[in-house]
Amino acid sequence: MVDGQLVYGEVALGFEKVKEEFKRNFVEREELGAACTIYYKGEKVVDLWGGLREEKEKWKENTKVLIFSATKGIAAIVFAKLHSDGLIDYEEKIATYWPEFSQKGKGNITVRQLLSHQSGLVLLEEKLSISELDNFNKTAEIIAKAEPMWEPGKFQGYQATTIGFFMGELVKRVDRKGRSLGQYFKEEIAEPLQLDFHIGLPDDVADDEISQIKMVNPLLALVNIRKMPPGIRKVMLNVTSPFVKSMTLVKGYDPNKRETWKVEQPSGNGIGTARAVGYLYSVLANGGKELNLVPSTIEAIAGPHEQPSEGYLDRVMNIETRYGLGFMKPDPTFQFSKNPKAFGFLGATGSFAFSDPNKVVGYAYFTRKMGYYGVNDPRERTIRETMYECIEKIERKSIKTICKES
Repeated sequence: MVDGQLVYGEVALGFEKVKEEFKRNFVEREELGAACTIYYKGEKVVDLWGGLREEKEKWKENTKVLIFSATKGIAAIVFAKLHSDGLIDYEEKIATYWPEFSQKGKGNITVRQLLSHQSGLVLLEEKLSISELDNFNKTAEIIAKAEPMWEPGKFQGYQATTIGFFMGELVKRVDRKGRSLGQYFKEEIAEPLQLDFHIGLPDDVADDEISQIKMVNPLLALVNIRKMPPGIRKVMLNVTSPFVKSMTLVKGYDPNKRETWKVEQPSGNGIGTARAVGYLYSVLANGGKELNLVPSTIEAIAGPHEQPSEGYLDRVMNIETRYGLGFMKPDPTFQFSKNPKAFGFLGATGSFAFSDPNKVVGYAYFTRKMGYYGVNDPRERTIRETMYECIEKIERKSIKTICKES
């Protein structure tokens, strides 16, 4: 570090071990720059940051970072707000809101099937340039021509890039003001909650507020590839696999360039602080009152994972996965919570954010360094597991105190 200090911030009484593990990330797990915020029962109990945002600049209190696919969880919260306001029905056919979508046999695909990665809409007929992603009319024409890879509802398969395009167009179709997903998020969620998070970075956010992403070295990636689950490893090594093809649908995507930051791609270019996203997931864990979410919406997003008719094998990721209404749910490979009601989303760097309604937790760990693990990156995993250990200790102590008083 510049001055020898590893991390900054504070933790509440009972969460000291989380800070210790956060420090160990820099000392033992080769973390470069990261932030972590945790809310428990509506209170901010962990707010930490440390390392460097780039080669020689310290990660500051309000440093923002691109979180890749963890953005999908934020986009799913937009849909939860629309659902709560009666503007979108998870059971409705997408073509009801967007008639042109019905091309290529897509007429019966529901919003639920799209959000739970059962639609088969993994690839497009042509690649898109990062420079044209804000041309929503052109993008809509291209994605409307997409053809499902399987019968929707029969299988599930991760829609790595495409889901953001479809979600974005749906928001424009159902919002009474015709706003884009990023603009809707800003006005209906970020501004009311005062969140420092953006899907489409505005011009008034300076470059030096954004952390630079440290991408993996291709040679080191090959050396470390066995750290990934075998199923993912297999498809990553196959350049013709739907997984590899789906990850390269956008030409010119560079996580360290403003051209990428400023466009709206709800699949993977959200930028902001862990503090903002941890609080947002805390709001959901507490019932969503600050966003005027109705109980039926909270019950829906915290409900059981979706179950395709042919089982849980993800036909893109080549592992068993569990999806909810736009969120990842705990699964055999990524058992991020013992609570089946938990929901969130993981990003390629290892950044992860989620809500646990049972423990009333909102959690976010954001990092600038691309990991090799795919899931269960030890930098994030140890923080999360330590958090749960602290909570369990606090709750056991609370129960003993109640019993003693009674």
